[in-house]
Amino acid sequence: MQDHPGDLVDLHGDCANCFGLCCVALPFTASADFALDKDAGTPCRNLQDDHRCGIHARLRQSGFSGCTVYDCFGAGQKVSQVTFAGKDWRAASREHARRMFDVFPVVRQLHELLWYLTEALTLPAARPVHAELRELLDETDALTRRTAEELASLDVAAHRQKVNVLLLRTSELARAGVRGRKKERRGADLMGARLRGADLRGANLRGAYLIAADLTGADLRGADLIGADLRDTDLTDADLTGAFFLTQPQLNAARGSAGTRLPTSVGRPAHWTAGR
Repeated sequence: MQDHPGDLVDLHGDCANCFGLCCVALPFTASADFALDKDAGTPCRNLQDDHRCGIHARLRQSGFSGCTVYDCFGAGQKVSQVTFAGKDWRAASREHARRMFDVFPVVRQLHELLWYLTEALTLPAARPVHAELRELLDETDALTRRTAEELASLDVAAHRQKVNVLLLRTSELARAGVRGRKKERRGADLMGARLRGADLRGANLRGAYLIAADLTGADLRGADLIGADLRDTDLTDADLTGAFFLTQPQLNAARGSAGTRLPTSVGRPAHWTAGR
C-alpha cells in the first residue's frame, strides 16, 4: 500500500512496535474471512514468538482474508509502548495480559475517531468547525494516553456520539460544495445493488450496506463513506476522488482496479492488481 500523508501516518498499524495484540485480544469466528474459531485472549495459532504472523505473505490463500482487511489505526503500538510501557504480555502476569487485551479494543475505537477528526481538518469546506475539530482531536488524543484502569472504565460510546455530531456537521459542509444533486443513502441496504456508472457525487453513504454491490465506473467524488460496508464491493474504474471518511480497512475489503481513482488519505490495496 502507499504511504499515508501527514498525521495519518501515525494512525496506521505498526506491527514492529506491537505485541501482536490483534492476533490475541480479538476473537475469530470460522467463516469465509477466518479459517478457524479463536476466543478473545487466545493467541492465533499462526502468531510466532516474535509477535509476527507466520503466514503473513499468504493470508488470503490460507483462509485468513479477514486479517488482510484489518487495521488497528495505530492502537496496537499505543497500547504496547505507551499504555503498558513496552511490557510484553508474554513475559507478564496473567492479569497484566488480561488488562492489555481489554484495553486494546477501547484504544482502537479512539484511534479510529482520531483518523476521522484528523481527516476532517484537511477539508477546506469544514473550516467553520476547524476550531471545534482541533479541540475534540486533542481531547480524544488525551483519552488514548490515560492509564489502563481509566481506559477500561471509559464510556467510549458516549465519546463516539460526541465526535459523531461534529463529523455530521463536517459532512454537511463538505458535501454542500459538491456540484449536482446529493443523494441521501445513509444506512441504506444496497447489498448487491447494480450501481454501475451511478452518479453518487456528494452522496451521504454513511453506514450504507454496499456488500457485493457493483459500483464499476461510479462517480463517488466528494461522497461521505464513513462506516459504509464495502465488503466485496466492485470499485473497478470508480472515481472516489475527494471522497472522505474512507478508511483503509474499508478499501481493503473491496475490489478495484488500476483505474480506480482514490482519495490521497488511503493507499491502493495490493490484491487489487491480481486478475484485474
